[in-house]
Amino acid sequence: MQNITIPFNRPFMVGKELFYIAKAVLGGHIAGDGQFTKKCQRLLEEKLHAKKVLLTHSCTAALEIAAILCDFKPGDEVIVPSFTFVSTANAFYMRGAKLVFADIHSDDLCVNVGILDKLITAKTRVIVPVHYAGAGCEMETIMSIAQKYDLLVVEDAAQGLNSKYGKKYLGTIGDLGALSFHETKNVISGEGGALIINNETYFERAEIIREKGTNRSKFYRGEIDKYTWVDIGSSFLPSDMIAAFLYAQLENIDMITARRKRIFDFYYQMLLPLVADGKLKIPPKKNGSNFHMFYILLNNGRVRDELMAFLHRNQIHAIFHYVPLHLSPIGRSMGYRQGDLPVTERISQCLLRLPFYYEITQTEQQRVVNSIIEFFRQTNR
Repeated sequence: MQNITIPFNRPFMVGKELFYIAKAVLGGHIAGDGQFTKKCQRLLEEKLHAKKVLLTHSCTAALEIAAILCDFKPGDEVIVPSFTFVSTANAFYMRGAKLVFADIHSDDLCVNVGILDKLITAKTRVIVPVHYAGAGCEMETIMSIAQKYDLLVVEDAAQGLNSKYGKKYLGTIGDLGALSFHETKNVISGEGGALIINNETYFERAEIIREKGTNRSKFYRGEIDKYTWVDIGSSFLPSDMIAAFLYAQLENIDMITARRKRIFDFYYQMLLPLVADGKLKIPPKKNGSNFHMFYILLNNGRVRDELMAFLHRNQIHAIFHYVPLHLSPIGRSMGYRQGDLPVTERISQCLLRLPFYYEITQTEQQRVVNSIIEFFRQTNR
């Protein structure tokens, strides 16, 4: 049994995924904006109390639509954490925005709101909080700062579906929000995403951008007798087969969250002795979390890398996360250097994500924990 690999992630099905895919095909429409796309959008709007949701083929696509909606002028700046996936920054960089990278808090790994005022200039246009691991950023403070300086807020809630900040769901607080249904997320469709539109100003244009720059959505609703090219845009729609798979997952979203809570809680309790011994740190338990992942923070990068290699030798696939964007080739071309964002740099060297997926068993989790304990026993770290 010890030779069986425990993957970092494994796709899963929880309900009628295959039945709905067949239903979409038999229904005669598997391109974009079919019956299941509309079902998913309505379900998300009702579940999240969102004003408008548009399904996309990825969270990257949702962010790209959001960036177009922000309507950047030359020199406009966007504040974004360096500790995030490249899509968060690239969507705005592609629209000509100047990226201003922010450091993060060491406790929840979300953007450090205490430094935002220092980063804002007369050219600042947008703040992009990233809800890391499904833990909500300090949105009350962010929205207050945005109101003070007349800024837009675009929430990257790729990891935040079904998480809350206070009484509101992540992605529904700022002007715009983006969700991901990538196979590593809580609710999956292989690839997939959604744009949440909370500012009614953007309702019509978002539809147009998503439909290749045409007013096709109005045509399908019978509001115009033909559609045409009216704006910039691209093909941001997912196949209705993707939406069919997703709809079955969304029907079971609360069950999925409950299951992930049990997985999270097991790791949390089992690793507390190592926390007490000062060997590592674990994520805080935050109210409203969707339990997207479980990571550990080692005392330095060398221990992290050695533990990761040890786990891999034991057929356990734990992984590091982001390389800081400000230290990437593109980031360095903007003038950023080592030492500019010390918390981000330290966290990126010390963080290790443990295997975490819907069908992981407690026996597999115990094996992961036992291997971590054995590593520290053997190395006497």
